[in-house]
Amino acid sequence: MLTKEGEVYSWGHNGYCELGNGTCNQGLTPTLVNMPTLGSGLGMKCIVDIACGSHHSVALTEDGEVYAWGQNNCGQVGSSISTNQGAPRQVNSNLAGKKVVYISCGQTSTMAVIENGEVYGWGYNGVGQLGIGNYVNQMTPCRVGSLIGTVIVKVACGYAHTLALTDEGKLYVWGGNSYGQLGIGNKTNACNPVMITHEMGRVSDIAALHYNHISIAVAEGGRVYMWGHCRGQSITTPTATPFSNVHDALACYGSPSVMHKPLILHPNEESSILECLKTAFDDPSTSDLTIQVEGQCIHVHKAILKIRCGYFRTMFQHNWAENNQSVIEHDQFSYIVYKAFLKYLYTDVIDLPVEKALELLDLANAYCESNLKKHCIRMIKQGITVSNVAYLYSIAIEYSAEELEEFCFKFALNHMTAVTQTENFAKLDENTLKTFIIKAGKAGVFRT
Repeated sequence: MLTKEGEVYSWGHNGYCELGNGTCNQGLTPTLVNMPTLGSGLGMKCIVDIACGSHHSVALTEDGEVYAWGQNNCGQVGSSISTNQGAPRQVNSNLAGKKVVYISCGQTSTMAVIENGEVYGWGYNGVGQLGIGNYVNQMTPCRVGSLIGTVIVKVACGYAHTLALTDEGKLYVWGGNSYGQLGIGNKTNACNPVMITHEMGRVSDIAALHYNHISIAVAEGGRVYMWGHCRGQSITTPTATPFSNVHDALACYGSPSVMHKPLILHPNEESSILECLKTAFDDPSTSDLTIQVEGQCIHVHKAILKIRCGYFRTMFQHNWAENNQSVIEHDQFSYIVYKAFLKYLYTDVIDLPVEKALELLDLANAYCESNLKKHCIRMIKQGITVSNVAYLYSIAIEYSAEELEEFCFKFALNHMTAVTQTENFAKLDENTLKTFIIKAGKAGVFRT
């Protein structure tokens, strides 16, 4: 974990000293990693980025220095020897005097980008994941020579492959390709960078993680592409996904679902617009309209109601009497249901007991709120029983809720004998009962 103040905390498995606390004892709680100091009394160096491999860790300081610790059997901490490293130590060889701006870890390898666009790699290189033109492990940083003249701004390491993004939005790949994770249309490993020629357009972001063989890219229009090991299949070329961000794509297609970068939390910063809207609901200090239901007040804002609901848009844009009132009385629906409806307009969340969903469905139908209607139907489906299914079936027909009608019908068929003996079944009107019986007959429920 990296704090806002630039401190690093670690916890968990520590069999290879990957927690950086000077021991190989597992960490049960977050513990501060003692980074090198700036000097006498000046405190520890400020860390701006962190990355983890399978059993090694890397940290980047605000001055562009790289520190590494943990398992080092393949040279992944860049110390020139193969001994595990229990505490952070600067990676100096070939990086001295260079300012690193980006780091990433594969399973047992490490990649770094210099501010001038150069790329260096070290550690395991058995399938060419370092991109240096051979398959020899590197105990110290080695420059990716074939990218000379190309400005790289970001790298992302998978289990044994690497993605590199240029400042012009071009994408280079190298390393293991047994699942098509390089996206070049085949499953052949590459020890030198290969540019992806798929028509994604300019790429703006990339992602991969040391835990699997999947690649993600964000291209023109914010469209997210993926390729590699996807749910047991090998996708060898970039394929468009329905997602709009990298995290969702990795959560859906990665197995297991592991985040590629630390989640950034800013608990003390200003609330998002959604949080502000949620707070604004029923707040008398900012409200410009009060709705009274069953003698109780609900404080709202005309502008938000107009934006979110066609019923209120019509009310406040035409010559309705309510348009000139600061207090409106309402008696068509109960207080608990009407308040839940108004809160839904602010939050898109239904805060209401399941047993009240029918009344809310009635409101959604009256106000022509199709999305709210769908929410209500999902709630109602969760509360269907043998005793109430006939009643809910009739309600579904009344509100033209075809999805709910079909769900109730199938539920009733599965419990036909019990349902026909309920009070609600006996109360069905003649036309509804006739339609139900004909439909049940066609389904074969009366066959002997």
